[in-house]
Amino acid sequence: MAVSVDIRLKRANKVYHEGEVLSGVVVLQSKEPLPHHGILLTLEGLVNLQLSSKSVGVFEAFYNSVKPIPLLSSSIEVSRSGKVPAGQTEVPFEFPLEAKGNKVLYETYHGVFVNIQYTLRCDVKRPLLAKDLSRTCEFIVHGQPQKAKVSPSPVSFSISPETLHNNRERACLPQFCVRGRLDASCCVVSEPLRGEVVVEQSDVPVKSIELQLVRVETCGCAEGYARDATEIQNIQIAEGDVCHGLPIPIYMVFPRLFTCPTLETPNFKVEFEVNIVIVLQDDHLITENFPLKLCRV
Repeated sequence: MAVSVDIRLKRANKVYHEGEVLSGVVVLQSKEPLPHHGILLTLEGLVNLQLSSKSVGVFEAFYNSVKPIPLLSSSIEVSRSGKVPAGQTEVPFEFPLEAKGNKVLYETYHGVFVNIQYTLRCDVKRPLLAKDLSRTCEFIVHGQPQKAKVSPSPVSFSISPETLHNNRERACLPQFCVRGRLDASCCVVSEPLRGEVVVEQSDVPVKSIELQLVRVETCGCAEGYARDATEIQNIQIAEGDVCHGLPIPIYMVFPRLFTCPTLETPNFKVEFEVNIVIVLQDDHLITENFPLKLCRV
């Protein structure tokens, strides 16, 4: 007997905030009447922490600190034991989005070592010898906008051999000068990062200019922390030997799910940085790093 179960939320974008009501329908489809021992819906919000391979074994206390952190947990029985008629049946449901105890509903975020996820699971218990049905649906939680107004403060930069920290590398680099600015270092996560970069001078032709967005995830406890930086996305904003003195626009959209407002808790932190990477024709790689603070307004 062909049977299917699906979860459909009322909001097409699946975005909710703490204190709102998560509502939708469970859709059951069967060619014949479907006997069952109850239909259960489970709402769950978890922070999953994972250690990088270089950190395992360094601190014994880490093994306790990386346990999943529950943020949200509740379940309801939307239908008691009975029989669903043949065809399509829709069972409505509603869940209030309230955190457990003194917990906070952090924003949905999919990282490498930190993962904040909210799911809704439907379980249809079947009679003996019939396989139970299950369906999971992920929804997205956005934090409440911050009340303080974000005033953009432009960040100007100048990159040349003299500004580099590595003295050994400085000696073997050709002469160059790159100037520019980022419109803000405190950015609204729903708006793009803007700015410009200008190649003033370069003895060696430029091969490429790239914009690299990096996540910096920290997991741990008072005994020690593991801090790991990984790339989210890399955008090439110029290719080849660009005209000197010509402003090249910087425009980067923060990807949904892979970014969130900058987060700091006792057990983990999620921070972001952007690198401006200049590659010269002789394969010299010059990188300038800028910490970013992301927020939601």
